[in-house]
Amino acid sequence: MTTNTMKAIVATGYGSPSVFQLQNVNQPTLKPNEVLVKIKNTTVTQADAMMRTGKPYIGRLMLGLFKPKHQIWGTSFSGIVEAVGSEVSTFKPSQRVFGENIESFGAYAEYITVPADGTVMPLPDNISFEDAAGIGDGPVTSLNFLRNVSGGIKPGQKVLINGASGALGTAAVQLAKQFGAEVTGVCSTRNIGLVKSLGADHVVDYTKHDFTQNGKTYDVIYDTVGKRSFKDCKRVLAENGQYLSPVLDFKLLLQMMWTSAFSSKKAKFAATGMLKSPEIKEMLAELIDIIRQGRLKTIIDRQYPLEKVSEAHTYVSAGHKKGNVVIAVR
Repeated sequence: MTTNTMKAIVATGYGSPSVFQLQNVNQPTLKPNEVLVKIKNTTVTQADAMMRTGKPYIGRLMLGLFKPKHQIWGTSFSGIVEAVGSEVSTFKPSQRVFGENIESFGAYAEYITVPADGTVMPLPDNISFEDAAGIGDGPVTSLNFLRNVSGGIKPGQKVLINGASGALGTAAVQLAKQFGAEVTGVCSTRNIGLVKSLGADHVVDYTKHDFTQNGKTYDVIYDTVGKRSFKDCKRVLAENGQYLSPVLDFKLLLQMMWTSAFSSKKAKFAATGMLKSPEIKEMLAELIDIIRQGRLKTIIDRQYPLEKVSEAHTYVSAGHKKGNVVIAVR
């Protein structure tokens, strides 16, 4: 039997972006309960860039101790169903789909197989493959933090978004406004216009001002980039205020335990990617509806072809991207 091959980016180890190599590999074998997707687009995220380094080392417990256990990286994807397994009735060939494959990665490739009951969903015709590829990163994570982790943003609350021009931040500014918050975005000088255009009531240029020293207080500080600690932010949190961060380190872990028991001001972390598929799909469906209504813009900074994934990682690691960095697989 002839085995079809495909182009894919293979991770040869941990380290710099040079660990990624373009190779011809076997296409994944379709199981009875799976969908084979011909990938159009994927993304490179800050989380991808961090995992690539293999640091912090605790992450290797999931990724592989000495080298990545998944050769082909990338979690988000959008594309077209190429084939379905014998047990699949919910999808059909030629159908537009998008999703996340957090369990086994594999999106830096021309084809991917995903369980039909996993995090894969139909993609409406009026949403592009490029836009859909990034929905499972910034929008889902920010929706989870602002609605679920925080316990719900209430109208009139003051919310500060640190890293307001990134993938999580651009989504967070828009979602917080929809929840009725008074939103302050923190970004660099060159991104002030972008953050204002997304609806921020106030913008702080971190190259000129320190939001922890301006005398203003906030009900929620969502540090999308993990650059300011709970200790830094505590002084400008209102009574019963919350510091939220998707970037976990040992200090934040200790602060979470301490504040949960002894402080009215809370430090909180959550790993959105560890949620069960039905929970993520519910948020994806909600976000798709919001996007179709024109109430959420997806921001694309740059696009790279598949063979330049290493260049995309280099750019993302520099820490200055706006919104999403998209990989055009086909």
